[in-house]
Amino acid sequence: MTSYRRLFGLGSLGGVRKFAPILASAALLTGAAYAADTPAADATDSTAIKSEAADAGDKPAKPPKKLPPPAGAKPLPGSKTVWVDRQKHKVYVDGAVSLRRGVLEMFACPKGTKEHESVVALDSKAYLIHTALLAVGAKSGTPVKFVEEYIAPTGDVIDVSVEWLDPAGKKHTVNAKEWVRDVKTGKPMTFDWVFAGSGFWKDDQTGRNIYMAEGGDLICVANFSTAMLDVAAESTQANDGLMFEAFTEHVPALGTPIRVVLTPKKAEKAAAEKPKADNPE
Repeated sequence: MTSYRRLFGLGSLGGVRKFAPILASAALLTGAAYAADTPAADATDSTAIKSEAADAGDKPAKPPKKLPPPAGAKPLPGSKTVWVDRQKHKVYVDGAVSLRRGVLEMFACPKGTKEHESVVALDSKAYLIHTALLAVGAKSGTPVKFVEEYIAPTGDVIDVSVEWLDPAGKKHTVNAKEWVRDVKTGKPMTFDWVFAGSGFWKDDQTGRNIYMAEGGDLICVANFSTAMLDVAAESTQANDGLMFEAFTEHVPALGTPIRVVLTPKKAEKAAAEKPKADNPE
């Protein structure tokens, strides 16, 4: 924890202290090799076969360029893919496009977990992204609950955007909702993401606490009690109730390097409204 406080000045953030168990569990899960997955086509449906063939050949002709490090941001200690900008209240995480066609349970997952149902896979452990959000002033809430009735997830609203370079090297930035299509309306998703915060489970064999979002539930579009970020609306994880799919026409080629930018709306608003310090007497 010392290095995190020194870099980001977190001594006054009690939420980060409370998150110490996550930092202690840094080496609990090792990422598997990344392999993008696409849904299998129906052999009896020629349209589906053509669609799968299109996705299979969707690799860019030449490897896309990666984005340079974000200006003004500092890398999280021990990570080359997560940056924090405390002045702008932004977290940056690198990854790649993992899915362009198919129903979704997540917008983003950690690399090596649920690429078959996530538009992007991020090159980071979930606990690091959670820690980075705390560092920029975000406050986590509670995951969704299914008891006698549906209880929506809570937490600070987190704005999620995506950056990438096209084959010509031009930078693009869009709201992540533009890559998620509502199957009922055919339009981009409109629901906000909230910082639900996931949770822990205890490994009885090792006695260690494991951050549950490491299993893949990083930025979800179907409600999970293990989600780090979840949609603030009822969107069941049952297959017959899935509401969203990849917005194929909006998503760049499979494997395209991307950068997800997370901005807590409340922290961003507070920074904009913060008065300038008075001159010392």
